[in-house]
Amino acid sequence: MSTPDSATGPLTDEPAPEPAADAPLTSLSTQAARQLATTTKSAPQMQAISSRWLLRALPWVDVKGGTYRVNRRLTLRAGRGRVQFEQNGADDIKVVPRTLTELPTLRGYDDLEVLKELASRFRVRRVRSGQVLYEAGQPMTEAYLIVHGRFTRYAAGKYGEEEILGVVSGGDQLGDEGIGRPDPLWLTSVRAETDGVLLTLPWDLVMDLTERAPSLAAHLRAYAERQQRPMNRKGEADVPLQAGHVGEPTLDGGFVDYDLAPREYELSLTQTVLKVHTRVADLYNQPMNQTEEQLRLTVEEVRERQEWELVNNREFGLLHNADYGQRISTFTGPPTPDDMDELLSMRRRTKLFLAHPKAIAAFFRQCNRRGLVPGTANVEGHEIPAWRGVPIFPCNKLPISDQHTSSIVALRTGESDQGVVGLYQTGLPDEFQPGLNVRFMGIDTAAIIRYLVTAYYSMAILVPDAVGVLENVQLGRTAD
Repeated sequence: MSTPDSATGPLTDEPAPEPAADAPLTSLSTQAARQLATTTKSAPQMQAISSRWLLRALPWVDVKGGTYRVNRRLTLRAGRGRVQFEQNGADDIKVVPRTLTELPTLRGYDDLEVLKELASRFRVRRVRSGQVLYEAGQPMTEAYLIVHGRFTRYAAGKYGEEEILGVVSGGDQLGDEGIGRPDPLWLTSVRAETDGVLLTLPWDLVMDLTERAPSLAAHLRAYAERQQRPMNRKGEADVPLQAGHVGEPTLDGGFVDYDLAPREYELSLTQTVLKVHTRVADLYNQPMNQTEEQLRLTVEEVRERQEWELVNNREFGLLHNADYGQRISTFTGPPTPDDMDELLSMRRRTKLFLAHPKAIAAFFRQCNRRGLVPGTANVEGHEIPAWRGVPIFPCNKLPISDQHTSSIVALRTGESDQGVVGLYQTGLPDEFQPGLNVRFMGIDTAAIIRYLVTAYYSMAILVPDAVGVLENVQLGRTAD
């Protein structure tokens, strides 16, 4: 057996001892070397930047006058809105009187005292899951306002099966269409799918109030007269037409009547003041321009807020301006393929869906349960999930409620398709991007440079069916 060489020391697997912490260095340390080195830097990063698909998918109309007017045909059929409630306890629930004008028969009625008396006559009723409120063919004896719960409208099918016609939930009404009609009958049946709370109003109390309030009686007569005028299936004033005739009959004449009070959209704005110290701008602009980086991130934040406003703004945002006739509720809670099909069927040429990423995940879980694989659509080189060929764009600006529910929005876009359009103005002074300008505001006595950053924008829904909303979308997982 060979012996270790005395010059090299013994052969062993033990690691060499580490030098003591206070031992002198024999070469330049990395910490010292960095003092003479130039680091490679990234541009400032920002977590809040999102894909902002809504801003990219909307066609934008240049509004030179700052106001965009949407002209429509005269509509005779009043749209259905949603009433609001005040709750001061479990059994003290009242309807807000002014919101009764959301009922089609009371749209435009302005006698607040009569509305207050009408609101005071509603009574609270609680229902159990599975309870039938009324059946088709029965006389209407009450009107209902839904405070809470989910109710299914159904009728007997052609072959005796139960045919589901829709779901109504909080804020909806049942029976208001019978006001002003003699001996009205229920056309469908309604069943409670969950425990719920209703406000009920007997018909005899409505008739009594109508006799004592001439203004209400006159309003209801005018409403009935409007409903007797010829109208098309969308409730617009009809144009007399004749088809399939032979010979030389006298043709009826007419005209297309216009709405005399069209809606106008004024451009809204998002503004901020960017401040940069002159010392920073003078001395620390290498290798990156500090002012440019500050401006870039500020503009990103402004654009994020712009998209939030397009979704949530009460004056022009999608969620608050979608017609209530174009809103449906999920049937069971989670967004199913059936719910998406119903939402898709409510309009022609749907161009896109908008959904919170968690809502998209909830929809995919329902597809997985049924063994379905949603397709994809190629948009600007990106593979976007799609349903029936319509892309589903993620949008984190859609809110999630305290009950962990959200909404899915369907859009038809473009002026030529009578859809949804974005509004902005180009050619602004000191324009930095289309519809956004950056204006120098001067330097104050603290040596702070100030820039005013402003984005001008709005959104217009050209006809009511351009936007549809699937509401009460449950996001959480459900047990199998």
